[in-house]
Amino acid sequence: MTFPSGDPWGVPSSPPASETPGQAETPDPLEPAGPVIVEIAEMQITSTQVHTPVGDLPLAGSRWLVTDHWTSQRRTPMWAKILAFAGICFTAGLSLFLLMFKEQVAQGTVNVTVTSGQQQYVSRVPVQHEDDVAALNQQVNYIRSLAAL
Repeated sequence: MTFPSGDPWGVPSSPPASETPGQAETPDPLEPAGPVIVEIAEMQITSTQVHTPVGDLPLAGSRWLVTDHWTSQRRTPMWAKILAFAGICFTAGLSLFLLMFKEQVAQGTVNVTVTSGQQQYVSRVPVQHEDDVAALNQQVNYIRSLAAL
């Protein structure tokens, strides 16, 4: 690394690249081979490969499976908590009955499984709404169409 002369606080410049014949740049193994078309959680899908944290899978002939797992919880809404505790002094504790209000909250995960030959990878994507599940299904359907080519 060299610094420009005269300016001690200057931005360092990289040294000139050596131009030796026969020495080509080696591709970074962590960088995808082509542009990423679709990204699902930690999986990156290019036109020819599926890049996962455990290795690369060929896209052609791969099989995709989407399963969703929902859980439903009953929670006291935040507005009820605030009104109940703010109104304790004014209603002699009757506002604590607001804590009995409950709302259904659905949350879950979607498992996206890709299988190519003997290799398989499962990605778990947390979702908060049914629209997120529909969007994931659309992405996987698009990938299935690419894998069939």
